[in-house]
Amino acid sequence: MDYQLAIENTPETIPGGTGVLLLHPSTGETDRIDTDFLKTDTDHFLVISTRTTAREVKQKLDHYDVDESKAEILDTLSIERGYSRRSTENVHYVSSPDDLEGVLDITREFLESTDGKRRISLDSITEMAYYADESQVRDVIRQILGLLREHDAVGLFHLSKGVHDEEHVEKFMGLFDAIIDLDRDGDVNSDFESV
Repeated sequence: MDYQLAIENTPETIPGGTGVLLLHPSTGETDRIDTDFLKTDTDHFLVISTRTTAREVKQKLDHYDVDESKAEILDTLSIERGYSRRSTENVHYVSSPDDLEGVLDITREFLESTDGKRRISLDSITEMAYYADESQVRDVIRQILGLLREHDAVGLFHLSKGVHDEEHVEKFMGLFDAIIDLDRDGDVNSDFESV
């Protein structure tokens, strides 16, 4: 199954099972790329948010006219910040961004309980690696990429290139078939040769 991509300087479609790494400067404006990815050619999507709360994710989706009825959100921040939160049908919580098993479990549940065209956005790997060991984070990203292949879904994974040293950025890049590189001016370059 192919998925349309509505992101400048990228192929028109990508096959199911593709994970795309979005490299961006630490101050980069990724919301436009993220929401274009989520709202195009999609039946269901999961936003794994390690950077903002579910409420802020909903505000972003609303601002960019993304159909919230297709959304599930995994909020990894609210509980750690001391907000008492109970999961609902569309919003899930884990204790903190380093609850990697919890993130993996909810991702698996989302893919097993939905059908059609599914997309996942993980914003961001950088925050996960801030809380947890980078090699553990790479391992969980590897497992999520395996789930995308198994369920014919696609994913967009954010990584702030200014925060990690070059060696760690390259190790993360090595996990992905496709790279989108957003520069400080908002220009997009991409490498989808392996897809």
